[in-house]
Order: sequence, then C-alpha cells, then structure tokens
Amino acid sequence: MSAVEEHRVAVLALPGVLPLDLGIPVQAFGTDPHYRVTVCADPAAGPVRSGGFTVTAPAGLEALRDADTVVVPGYEDPQAAPPAAVLSAIRSAHGRGARLVSICTGAFALAAAGLLDGRPATTHWRDAAALQRRYPRIDVRPNRLFVDDGDILTSAGVTAGIDLCLHIIRRDHGAAAANNRARALVAPPQRPGDQAQFIERFRPADRGEELAPVRAWMLDNLAHRHGVDELARRAHMSRRTFIRRFQQETDTSPMAWLTAARVDWARELLETTAAPVEQIARLSGLGSPAAFRAAFHRHVGTSPTDYRTTFRR
Repeated sequence: MSAVEEHRVAVLALPGVLPLDLGIPVQAFGTDPHYRVTVCADPAAGPVRSGGFTVTAPAGLEALRDADTVVVPGYEDPQAAPPAAVLSAIRSAHGRGARLVSICTGAFALAAAGLLDGRPATTHWRDAAALQRRYPRIDVRPNRLFVDDGDILTSAGVTAGIDLCLHIIRRDHGAAAANNRARALVAPPQRPGDQAQFIERFRPADRGEELAPVRAWMLDNLAHRHGVDELARRAHMSRRTFIRRFQQETDTSPMAWLTAARVDWARELLETTAAPVEQIARLSGLGSPAAFRAAFHRHVGTSPTDYRTTFRR
C-alpha cells in the first residue's frame, strides 16, 4: 500500500463515449498519487465504441461498488438511456456515498438514474435545452462551466471537464496539488473566492499547441513585465498573427490570459504562504498593491485579505 491514501476513481465508459471526455479524468487523476483510476464498462455491451476506435475496459460495473468517485464522461447519443444495469449501478454507488461526476453529456446518464432531480446541473451548451426538456425537474444552468453541488458535480463540454477535475483535486488536496496538475496541462487552475464566483468565472482551457511553449514561459515568469510585442517575438510571429493565434487557441487575448494566470498564482500564495499583500502583488506581476487588489476583486469577487481568511490552510 502506498504511503499516500488512494482515492478510488471509476471512469464509466458508456457506448459511444467521447474520446476526449474519457481521457480527461484518466489523465487528470491517473498520474496523481492521491488517486487510483479504473476504467470500467457494462460487460454486456462488449468493447465500447469511441470515435474511430474501441475501448476494452479492464473492469465491469463492479468497479462502481468500490469507487469513492464515479466519473461519467460524455457519450454520443444522450437521448438513448443507458441500460438498466448501468443506471442501477450508478444509483447504488450514490446511495452508499460515492461522489458522482459527469463531463459533458454524461449528465444525461445521471439524470436518467433520477439523481439530478431538484438539483442544479450543467452539460454542453448544445445539449442543455434537451436536458431541460427531457428532465424538467433539473435546474439546468447552461451558462455555467461546471456546477459543484456537493456529492454530485457536472460540467460542460470537453475542456470544462479539465477545469472540473482540477477543482476536484483542489477540493480534495488543496491549491498546491491542483496547481501541480494544472501546470502539467499548461493551464492555471480555477480558484475563486466563493463557490458562486468559482462557477461563473471562466479561464478558457487551451485548444491548441502551437503557442503552448510561450504560455508555459509566461507561467514560469509571471512577475516579468510582459508585452504583446515581446511575446510575439518569442513566438516568432508578427503582433497581429500572434494575437489572432492566441485567441484561436485560448478564446481570449494574451493579456487577459496572463492576468487570469497571475490571479491564480496570487490565490495560491494567499492560501499557502504568510507573505504580505504587497509582496504577493509583486510576485504575481499584478503591479502595485492597489492595482493588485482591484484586479483580484474583479476576477475573484472578494478582496485578497478576505480570500486569505477563508482559504488559508
């Protein structure tokens, strides 16, 4: 047995499972020593089709009986309810206290099991209206990146699953653990001042790799006084091309991405150190204490001091 107590995560591959949705929790939790991940499927379904390939899961539905967290990735036809045995296994896992997590259209499986009635939940924006029509007792929130409702967490499509997995790691093991995983993905974790702000604030995950080295350098040099022209030169692009490609890969501008990354780093410093606000303002690259407080409040919805009071471990 490892010296680190392992949290058992079962990732349930339903027929037509979306490849990225399946890979996200496996990648996010699978290399973290706090978690032990098992991919499972309904053995009656045989090998599971996923995009252009098939998935042969090493475990069946019995994995849900032992899991501390059950993750249901999205699947291609959410209008088709999962088999009764799958729904029963999901309900049983929840009934004994397992945490349930869905990515994208995986929320339809939780809804079919009757576990989202009376709860807030989200899914891919394209399928939110269908989820609401089919299950009118759910409080569907299509504008949310993800919804944390305690023992059941749901996320929007694809990259929102990354944010949700990072949130779970942070909830389980703190900011430093979440940031370690986020750095491996070259995307700062989402960490607001309260849960409502956490859901409403959205730092888009990267969708492209061309500028990933530049973003990694930005993360490693947050205190540096960056300029768009300097970053464009580092990427060997013109200013206009750099801004366009950055927007395509992140859905935001270089400076907005950088500010969000700096706020994330400031959050970790507030949570894990006793450094004064003035020092954190300098280390995070957010400028003077006044500018730091203004940027922090704008992104997080609270002051650095109040945030530290709430989250300092």
